[in-house]
Amino acid sequence: MKLALLASHNGSAFDAIYSAIANKELVTVELALVISNNTNAKILQKAEAYNIESKLINVNTHMNADEELFITLQQKNIDIIFLAGYMKKISPKITQNFKIINSHPALLPKFGGAGMYGRYVHEAVIASGETLSGVTIHEVNENYDEGAIILQKALLLDENETVESLEQRIKVLEKTAIIEGLAKCLS
Repeated sequence: MKLALLASHNGSAFDAIYSAIANKELVTVELALVISNNTNAKILQKAEAYNIESKLINVNTHMNADEELFITLQQKNIDIIFLAGYMKKISPKITQNFKIINSHPALLPKFGGAGMYGRYVHEAVIASGETLSGVTIHEVNENYDEGAIILQKALLLDENETVESLEQRIKVLEKTAIIEGLAKCLS
């Protein structure tokens, strides 16, 4: 199956997915395409370094960025899309025609929705007094963080947890969750 990775910045999932494919943990998938909406996204440099086709698609490069994204995914025969910190809402045309997977740094349905990404999620978790947080791998639909849950991995918050420490612990947990979630989708 052909996988496209969409990311707006570093695409931290890129390294985990690339390694899992190289190490034969994900045997039925090829990382075929990387797309970013950000000219300065480091993931575009990573893709180039690994000879993976990449493309910049945004409102400055294309009159209709959503349509260009759809056409590109179709032309490349993409089977599955993984959102690796893609900060743009996916159009219904794409969600209805492709299987799209996302990683969210909390245990959905808590701490999801518009504006709930990265550090903002961890701040909200700590401010709420939660004792658990984690990672949710889920399908993507037209609404932020409302697609079917594929898997969740949880961790206990430490007594003196900070936003920074929680963010680092979630990033470690997320690498495992992404690979397990993709493997589950591909089987």
